[in-house]
Amino acid sequence: MEGNTAWILTSAAMVLFMVPGLALFYGGMVRTKNALNMLNMNMWCLGAVPVVWVLVGWSLAAGDSGRSWLGDLSIVGLKGVHDVEGLATFAFLMTFACITPALISGAVADRMKFSAWMVFVPVWSLAVYAPVVYWVYGPKGWILDLPALDFAGGTAIHVNAGAAALALAIVLGKRSGWPENRPAPHNIPFVMLGAGILWFGWFGFNAGSALGANGAAAQAFVNTFVAGAAGMVSWLIVEVIKTGKASTIGMASGVVAALVAITPAAGFVGTMHSFVFGAAAGVICFFAIQAKFRFGFDDSLDVVGIHLVGGIVGGILLGFFADSSAVPGGDFIDGVFFGGGILLWNQALSIGVVLVYSFVVTFIIAKLLDSVMGLRVSVDTELMGLDQSDHGEAAYVIE
Repeated sequence: MEGNTAWILTSAAMVLFMVPGLALFYGGMVRTKNALNMLNMNMWCLGAVPVVWVLVGWSLAAGDSGRSWLGDLSIVGLKGVHDVEGLATFAFLMTFACITPALISGAVADRMKFSAWMVFVPVWSLAVYAPVVYWVYGPKGWILDLPALDFAGGTAIHVNAGAAALALAIVLGKRSGWPENRPAPHNIPFVMLGAGILWFGWFGFNAGSALGANGAAAQAFVNTFVAGAAGMVSWLIVEVIKTGKASTIGMASGVVAALVAITPAAGFVGTMHSFVFGAAAGVICFFAIQAKFRFGFDDSLDVVGIHLVGGIVGGILLGFFADSSAVPGGDFIDGVFFGGGILLWNQALSIGVVLVYSFVVTFIIAKLLDSVMGLRVSVDTELMGLDQSDHGEAAYVIE
């Protein structure tokens, strides 16, 4: 009991550390004049989300309403949650609630008002994230009951955030001069440092989702390591073939894409199959990030290409490779390759519904906020930079 609680709390701290890691990963990719803005967009999620999550979000996501679509208000303000296991689980899953909207921020870099972002994050967390979490993990959630599998949030977090990022980017519109003018990252070492922190935190993200120090946690830990490595290698191989160069950002992006893909499957597949998830994500996401140029949406830092597509890749592959015999104590439906054909359909259905729901509701939220307070900064402000306009600071001061 004590060992399980210690692992859950340690994992919660690791996942929380992913938020500043993501801030560095994204912050290094933007221009100097928007570096602080990107850091603040991510860190704001550590302020706004816990407040609404304690008050009502956790109850909507986990309250035992007896319904298949949304929890009730029985545990608002953590009412009645006093036991060690309940508090530890709440703390762990609250860190997931924090990082999910932070993922979206990369799609709207350089042009969204910080004031609008301050409102968007808590509203989205309650209107989109909480219901989806209930569907996937709630006591009577319809996705859980299908059953469809999502070990650590490939659908609930990455597909969800990626679809929301697409909707928000479409409502905001393109950056001035894009795509003819494609800003270069201002601090690539930050990107690599952020990717390293994310990889470290992802061990807590995935292995912690076993909610105990057990065989599933150990398998998820190993799979997270192996998939990340395979993603880095496969992305760089494709990049070298296509461009003749092995870029630092490509190396970091390959790791993150693979980690996204293994997230839904981390505790449901054997070690050798995690190679498939990582390698497939590295290749597919490399090409997916080019879609924004073909379809004309400005996803500034490739949230759609990496998180939405990576989450879909992982969720669909899980429909083939889920293997209860490969995981210590495995007790779940198998994939197509191991005799469980219905799982593939269930995976596709759950991913499709979450994608559509997140996109539509996010689009509505964005339109409402745009009509009330405006989402986008002016062209002059965009040219000046959001660090000065929205925060009154500069990331780098040379005297």
